[in-house]
Amino acid sequence: GEKWDVSIQTEYDNIPPETTPSEVGIDMGVKRFATLSNGEFFEPISPFKREQEKLAKLQRKLARQKKESRNSRKTKRKITRLYRHIADSRRDFLHKTSTQIAQNHSTVFVEDLKVSNMSASAAGTKENPGKKVKQKRGLNRSILDQGWYGFFQMLSYKLERKGGKLIKVDSRNTSRTCPQCGCVSAENRKTQASFACIHCGYHANADLVGAINVLRAGRARLACGKSGAVRPLSAGTQRDLLQH
Repeated sequence: GEKWDVSIQTEYDNIPPETTPSEVGIDMGVKRFATLSNGEFFEPISPFKREQEKLAKLQRKLARQKKESRNSRKTKRKITRLYRHIADSRRDFLHKTSTQIAQNHSTVFVEDLKVSNMSASAAGTKENPGKKVKQKRGLNRSILDQGWYGFFQMLSYKLERKGGKLIKVDSRNTSRTCPQCGCVSAENRKTQASFACIHCGYHANADLVGAINVLRAGRARLACGKSGAVRPLSAGTQRDLLQH
């Protein structure tokens, strides 16, 4: 990248300052980078997507040029600088977002997402080819572009420095459970952005509903020491709800 990086290591006594207890759940998404259970959300910047067209033009230009020529070396430097700019933009966004959340909340609950599995190749194998490859490839690219894994790492150590903690909870049914009546159904979320309960009619942004359910699952985990999953209601309970 034609730049220098300086790393400074320090030693200090980890005496976290006193903070006002505040709990919040976070739902990660592609349209919204992170939605908090208090209604706050952060729009993604998607730096690679923003610079993708410019990068493709430079790569096509390089392919036409003579290898190791003066012009090709110039183009390579431009490509390197652009990749560096993309990485710096992503890191800057993740630091600012994680710092803001860590400063305002002492306990943060997030879904226990296997980011490496979610961003793995969607093509599958010759024996077991993937399904909806194009759609999944776009989702994988968005997850990697937004830097979910790096965000969780930053948020974790920044909370720890302030005496807070990041707690992961089971993600099962967080997007399907109505926070008002508890009804669990895939039909509650017919679109990616909207949640509408088929039982009580409660409707809200789907990411906000997910964040609220993550918060409740986290509190349940702390209260009883279990996985904190948002589990479906029993058939009898759902039947009673429908009758009332």
